[in-house]
Amino acid sequence: MAPIVQKYGGTSVGSVERLRAVAQRVAKTAEMGHPVVVVVSAMGKTTDSLVQLATEISSNPCRREMDMLLSTGEQVSIALLSLALQELGQPAISMTGAQVGIVTEAEHSRARILQVQTQRLQRHLQDGKVVVVAGFQGIAQGDDLEITTLGRGGSDTSAVALAAALNADRCEIYTDVPGILTTDPRLVPEAQLMPEITCDEMLELASLGAKVLHPRAVEIARNYGVTLVVRSSWTDDPGTRVIAPPRQPRQLKGLELVHPVDAVEFDADQAKVALLRVPDRPGIAATLFGEIGRQQVDVDLIVQSIHEGNTNDIAFTVTKEMLTRAESVSQAVIPALTGSNSTLDTDVLIDSQIAKVSIVGAGMIGRPGVAAEMFSALAAAGVNIQMISTSEVKVSCVVAAEDGDRAIASLCETFDVHPSTVREQELLSLDSESSQLTPMVRGVALDQNQARLAILQVPDQAGRAAKIFQHLADKNISVDMIIQSQRCHIVGDCPRRDIAFTVSQTDAAAAEALLTPLIAALDCGSLVVDPAIAKVSIVGSGMIGHPGVAAKMFASLAQNGINIETIATSEIKISCVISEADGVKALQAIHNAFELGTPRTP
Repeated sequence: MAPIVQKYGGTSVGSVERLRAVAQRVAKTAEMGHPVVVVVSAMGKTTDSLVQLATEISSNPCRREMDMLLSTGEQVSIALLSLALQELGQPAISMTGAQVGIVTEAEHSRARILQVQTQRLQRHLQDGKVVVVAGFQGIAQGDDLEITTLGRGGSDTSAVALAAALNADRCEIYTDVPGILTTDPRLVPEAQLMPEITCDEMLELASLGAKVLHPRAVEIARNYGVTLVVRSSWTDDPGTRVIAPPRQPRQLKGLELVHPVDAVEFDADQAKVALLRVPDRPGIAATLFGEIGRQQVDVDLIVQSIHEGNTNDIAFTVTKEMLTRAESVSQAVIPALTGSNSTLDTDVLIDSQIAKVSIVGAGMIGRPGVAAEMFSALAAAGVNIQMISTSEVKVSCVVAAEDGDRAIASLCETFDVHPSTVREQELLSLDSESSQLTPMVRGVALDQNQARLAILQVPDQAGRAAKIFQHLADKNISVDMIIQSQRCHIVGDCPRRDIAFTVSQTDAAAAEALLTPLIAALDCGSLVVDPAIAKVSIVGSGMIGHPGVAAKMFASLAQNGINIETIATSEIKISCVISEADGVKALQAIHNAFELGTPRTP
């Protein structure tokens, strides 16, 4: 039988009684005939206590010694759990990350896994032993035998990496919650358990702050076809199944350093509709996309720019076949948008000569330079970017149709991949029968730890965005949403647009300091920082091909008097930036609008 990998977090092994309960569960799995590998975290708050000890001795402890210190927490857990299993009559052996063969890059406190050398592990499994592995740690490649740790979520990452290396039947993640819920139950008590979710959906939710699984662990599962099951340590309930794409032959060497981009996609069947100078007030996006949804116009990308005065711009893309209908709806809805304000000069601009080029890959998570590399490649090919839309696993740019071939060739060469046409069905990891039951929205997430920076009046020339985001990437500052305005101002003879983006609040001051001299060198306007924002998002592969999902989200915000400041979308995610003060209310409103608090019948 194929091995099963189980991972237990610190709460699950937080006491002798809980260690014994885990041992009984593990022994029961082994009795069913499966070879079992168990990955455990440090007991309870052990890691926090070790960090406290270090800070009492040093105000700035070096990362190498912190790795040496923190790795001891898991060693206590594995030894005790192995003893507990042996007391039950189940042969078991404890192994550190180094002993089990987890080889990492030489980067203390945040190492990525290069490979898993499973020979010793396989021997113990063949001898009928349960192998209990210290999570969160490995050993650096080379002769120095340096102990390394993997950073936040490291035990999840260890477990999924071992499952990939062993070609395991599944990787079970045991935690103190029943599985993956539709949203944060502390903010929305009626949040429901999801019986299943795809890796792509989970990547989006994990990166939006759902802390049950770390994005790095989901990334490995997606890349290597590992099925994950998230379950409670306290019950036998089935939990949530995270469904990976079919397993493909892939080298295990460089396990976490695989190409960040799996594919370059292009879609020439796109047209753009932009509404310029719409009122900046609650309900505008809901009115526009509500009517578009009623007319059965399926929208792909949606971008709402930062406000300018009391107005902003909304742009979206549709198939060329739908362009005439989309234009008619947009023109017809203008009186409803502007109301009695006759001073607004709202325009509808149409562009049928565009193409969408995208880079796709779970490996871009946590790698700040990937988007910048895309923008640089397009700039080097002389391709100007008209729209940008980002998610955790995809960055899409709208360019002129005449630039499409050059854009594709440049991106394929840069990321060493082959081009493909847009493959919406590959976003769905479920089979065709179960996909009919896929809910349009799986979950809702709220991120209140972001800040928005806006660079005004950036020259609309190829290469400007690349220089901005490469500068941030060089300092390891990750960017989330990127929004480029549709409205163009002519200053002198130079057309200019605004570019806004979000970063972690902890990176906002550093980003501002980095960009202030750069924007002067690039002949941009001012830099505006807003730390008081929240980002609320819906995620679901079932929204593909269902007009009206965005309108429903926007309407729920409008009905609660919540103004949308910016919008960015991918095929399976819609994100809105709103005022930080409205964050929790927005999360609750959207969760209720999609009836996610109602239990689903299997």
